[in-house]
Order: sequence, then structure tokens, then C-alpha cells
Amino acid sequence: MAFDIIRTARAVLNVTDLEASRRFYVDALGLIETESDDSTIYLRGLEEHNHHSLVLKKADTASVEVMSYKVQSEDDLEVLSDFFNSKGLRTTWVEEGRQKAIGRTLRVQDISGLPLEFFAKMDTVDRLLQQYHLYKGARIQRIDHFNCMVPDVQKAYDFYTESLGFVCSEYTAAENEQVWAAWLHRKPSVHDVAFMSGDGPRLHHVGFWLSDQLSLIHTCDVLASLGYGPSIERGPGRHGLSNAFFLYLRDPDGHRIELYNGDYLTSDPDFKPIKWDLNDPQRGTFWGHEAPDSWFHEASTVLDVNTGEAISTDQPKLKQRKPMFVI
Repeated sequence: MAFDIIRTARAVLNVTDLEASRRFYVDALGLIETESDDSTIYLRGLEEHNHHSLVLKKADTASVEVMSYKVQSEDDLEVLSDFFNSKGLRTTWVEEGRQKAIGRTLRVQDISGLPLEFFAKMDTVDRLLQQYHLYKGARIQRIDHFNCMVPDVQKAYDFYTESLGFVCSEYTAAENEQVWAAWLHRKPSVHDVAFMSGDGPRLHHVGFWLSDQLSLIHTCDVLASLGYGPSIERGPGRHGLSNAFFLYLRDPDGHRIELYNGDYLTSDPDFKPIKWDLNDPQRGTFWGHEAPDSWFHEASTVLDVNTGEAISTDQPKLKQRKPMFVI
């Protein structure tokens, strides 16, 4: 592999009400607001030294502009551009200075139609890991992963593992051994991206890392006290797949995020992917309780990186999820 993708780095989400989003992500969940203006909010976790890992942009309709990965160097961007173009995947450049705090970026629609972005440089800021007086809400530490709905997981799996250098930690297979879902990583954890079978391409959720399991339970208390109880979609619980302790939330526009803790190290070169049977009830929730129907069918619309237009699917649009009240 002639390029080095390091990790999941940022998500850019379009939201319809910036103030409602600020109340949810900053006041309730405790993300740090690095910077903002009338149209955009830049957020990061407590341990992150880059300027942001989540961008919220004011728009008429909720959608996903791009999912971003950090690469080792500027040279990696050029090699990636040549690679994607050789595969017939049209790339576009966003030059340095056109986006706040981030260097030159390469954007492309991947093999499944998902909007990707790659960058090597981002402005750095103070890491707030030991500024404990600033901890509130979920005490989110950092961005961790993306989970995407695609109609052909095997196709996405093959492309990411054979061409982009991702490694599989766990996967679900049907009786014919077709891959139904897969967890793939670049950093030494369970995943930077997961693919699940469904109507797509769509973003199912963005995952954020928390330092401990109690923080997830504390988050539920904070959300309930602020009137965001209806935003809790699933959990808290433990996945069989990944072993992670999880909590799934829906923001005011319906974008789904996962608060996440408890997976494991995958850096050893002789690590063997863990296979789960599609009919094993413990793969999704180790404790056995079922996910709601919304978790399987609802996800965020993604945009075309070249045209900015929504990539349509047969599924209905996200429903906005307003809190019952906010104290």
C-alpha cells in the first residue's frame, strides 16, 4: 500500500437548527465548542488536540456532507487521488483556506457511494484531558468510528481491505459465507468504519469514545434531566460484536451518534477476525435485548461530494427529534 490512512478524523453534518444542535451536543453531551459563527459550529472531545472532530453546518435539510480520515502526509493525498481516479472514482480537491482549520483535502465518493474526505493537516488546540473542571454531560473524549449502511457489504469489505489497507476485526456472515456486516480498522482498535447491510449509502451513526462505562450511564441521567429522554434510542448495553458498552442517541435532526467504551486492542499482526453467525442473538446485544426497528431502518442521507446533491434511497427521510422540554 503506497498511502497511509491513520484513523477516523471528523464528520461534517448538516443540521437545520444550530442552537438546538448546540444545546444537544455542547450543553447536554459536553463536547467542547472550539469555534463557531452564524452558520457553523466546530466541536471536539476533551482529549483531542486537533481543532475539531465534528462540524455542524446550518442547512435547510439534515444530511451528511462528508466522513473524513486523517492520513500521514500530504504525499498520501496525491497517491490516493491517483488511486481513486484509476478506479474510475472521480475526486475533487478542497484547497487549504477554503475550510476553517484544515489543510488541503481530497474528497471522493467511495465504491458504495459514501462521501469520503482525506486530509493530513489540521490546526492544533489545547488538549483538555486533565481540565476536569470542564467535564460535563457525557465527558466525550474523542471521535472513534463511522457505521454505514450499504446494500452490498461484501463489495465494501473487499474494497476497503484489498485497496485501502483496512483490517477486519469482526464480521457477521450468512449461511453462504457472504459478509453481512464488517468492522474494519486502521488504528489499533475494533474499528474506524463498520458496514451493515441496508438501504444505502447512508450514515448509520458516528461513534464517540468515552473513558468509562459509568460515563454512559451518567449521560442518561443528564439527558433525562434536560428533557432529552426521548433522544435515547437504544441502550445502555453491551455489544457481543466488539464487546463495547454502548448508548445510541438521536440528535434534534435525527442524526444518530453512539457513545462507546470497552472494545479491545487489535494491533498484533497475527490477530484473527472474529466471525459471528447472522442468527446469533448475542452479536448485537450481548445481554439479549433487541434493538428498536428504527435502529435497523433509519439513517442519515449522504451528499454527492461533486454536486452537493443528496444521494437518494428508497427509505423515508429522518424525522426530527425534539426534546419534550429543556430545563
